[in-house]
Amino acid sequence: MSAEQNIQRLGLTLPPPATPAGNYVPYKRTGNLLLLSGVGPHKADGTFIAGVVGSDLSVEEGYNAARQCGLVLLANMRAALGSLDHVASVVKVLGMVRCVADFGKQPEVINGCTDLFVEVFGDAGRPSRSAVGMYALPRGIAVEIEAMVEVKA
Repeated sequence: MSAEQNIQRLGLTLPPPATPAGNYVPYKRTGNLLLLSGVGPHKADGTFIAGVVGSDLSVEEGYNAARQCGLVLLANMRAALGSLDHVASVVKVLGMVRCVADFGKQPEVINGCTDLFVEVFGDAGRPSRSAVGMYALPRGIAVEIEAMVEVKA
């Protein structure tokens, strides 16, 4: 099944691509690589998931915030390429979790995004990955994630 068919099968609705909040672009293509700027857990209604994982938010709520970031990244991939079917593989994901100082479950949180990518792209959605904790993220968001994907030739 293609990525676009999987989006349909899973009943996923991608939010509109977010407008950059600074002097940058949401994505940039170079050769067969598409680099996606970091995104927060913005929902279709314009709100976002904010808070600190480990105090305001549980690991499950952080996971859901990371999944929302994944939906935004998918929307940006589609905007850049016209169709998710043009993605050959998700190469790299960097996930940043706004969390309390002694929090150690960043990987479990960022699984929200990478689990989504595997649901959509199959094994091609399983990236190399870093999951790190942050003291602060822009506008108080709980999670920020950036990605790099390989585009089909």
